[in-house]
Amino acid sequence: MILRRYGKWYHSVQPNFNPAAMTEIGFQRDRVFSVSAADFEGGNRAVSTEKIGAEADGDVQRHAERELLGKLEQALRDHVAALGPGQVLVVMNERTDWPKTRERREGVIVDGENRFHFHWWVDPPLKVGVFEGEVAG
Repeated sequence: MILRRYGKWYHSVQPNFNPAAMTEIGFQRDRVFSVSAADFEGGNRAVSTEKIGAEADGDVQRHAERELLGKLEQALRDHVAALGPGQVLVVMNERTDWPKTRERREGVIVDGENRFHFHWWVDPPLKVGVFEGEVAG
């Protein structure tokens, strides 16, 4: 389970990584689980923290960005799959350090024609923490 803090509550969320959105890396509350921040922080402890990033390259801008977001989501799901009993994954980024997709374009010549090659990455990375304890899902 993935949790994210909204004000004084932690809510369960699902990734909503959409290359067409203004905020490509997002999470949507799924209303499966919620707990007050005081209860969660009082009854759980951080086991580890990780930074999850991703990169992708391609000749088509939209495809490269979609691949980037797919890699990021798969890395996040791999972290969820690795959780032990009584553990949850918590999104640690705040509004001031929210992960964003970044792009660099390079001009290349392919078969005598000018083309772009796109390189996408996430900066800053998605920060997540593994928590365990009595209130962790």
